Amino acid sequence: MRTPTIDDDQLLDRLTEVFRVHGYEGASLSRISEATGLQRASLYHRFPGGKEEMAEAVLRRADDWFISHILAPLSDDQPPSQRVERMAKRLAHFYDSGEHSCLLDSLSLGDAEAALQCHVEQSFTAWLGAMTAVARAAGATAAVAKRQASDALVQIQGGLVFSRVTGDTRPFRRVLKNLPELLTGAGVKKPG
Repeated sequence: MRTPTIDDDQLLDRLTEVFRVHGYEGASLSRISEATGLQRASLYHRFPGGKEEMAEAVLRRADDWFISHILAPLSDDQPPSQRVERMAKRLAHFYDSGEHSCLLDSLSLGDAEAALQCHVEQSFTAWLGAMTAVARAAGATAAVAKRQASDALVQIQGGLVFSRVTGDTRPFRRVLKNLPELLTGAGVKKPG
């Protein structure tokens, strides 16, 4: 019987889905094997570090996408509200308008390895920093910008959790629609 083949992108897509849906603990090697079509030996051949290495590869790939499609555009030379609108559209795509759970959230649950937890924390910190910077560019003070960015991240994540639990994605979509106002409206000094 021939061993099934799967290219790296397909493998990471399938691993992402397993970790997104089941979290680190719930992503058993049986589930991973079933989702990828690869036997354990083939998985360990590609990821000698096992499940932790698979999760790290998934996070690195998500980070790369997030950096180029979410974080970098937040610091371009467009007006801050346009940067946030673009981020919101891309988040809608990334999370399938709220149909997909947050990978960072899913991987933060349970007893994931310390290095994995640290990676998740660093990813959230980078996102928070980019949103704080765009709020500052819109004229908010440092303290207000940090609060606005924290509120935005909490609302995004809360919207995703609500969508997962209830199946209703409307609140998540509302959060995305309101992000430009949240990040660039409050704390802006109006011309006088």
